[in-house]
Amino acid sequence: MASRSVNKVILLGHLGKDAETRFTPSGQSVTNFSLATSRRWKDQQTGEWKEQTEWHNIVLWRAENLAQYLQKGKQVYVEGRLQTRSYDDKDGNKRYVTEVVADDVILVSSGRGGGDTGEGGGEYDRPSSSGSGPVSMPRGAAQRGPQRTPSAPPAADPYGDQGVNDDDVPF
Repeated sequence: MASRSVNKVILLGHLGKDAETRFTPSGQSVTNFSLATSRRWKDQQTGEWKEQTEWHNIVLWRAENLAQYLQKGKQVYVEGRLQTRSYDDKDGNKRYVTEVVADDVILVSSGRGGGDTGEGGGEYDRPSSSGSGPVSMPRGAAQRGPQRTPSAPPAADPYGDQGVNDDDVPF
């Protein structure tokens, strides 16, 4: 039987700094940014709340039009895969770095620190992309490709009386 494997990363976090875009010698754009994700729990010994933040390095190919929206503090949803590469540092030592190579990036909040404040309003278009996957950006941004129009809500609530709505979904 053939073996199967999965390399899938899903992150929802806040940008630690503005994204930086560079171009390869062949003219292909690569955008890098750091994303912070946090978890919070109550310590059973002391009863105090504790928090741990993880930082993730994200690499996004062929999406220079999105980089201008990736600013420090904004909340972003990232879907992609883990990739480890190596390089030799200035002293000749081999170094390894693991990054998330993004396939999808969706802006979740327009303002700093969460919530849909400021322009953008939380509605997003999904332009066609010649890159590594669909990339979303705020409505009204300069883009190429067809715009998605909002669809009508479903006729019946698929969750019944459980009280779950679209605001409860993290992406």
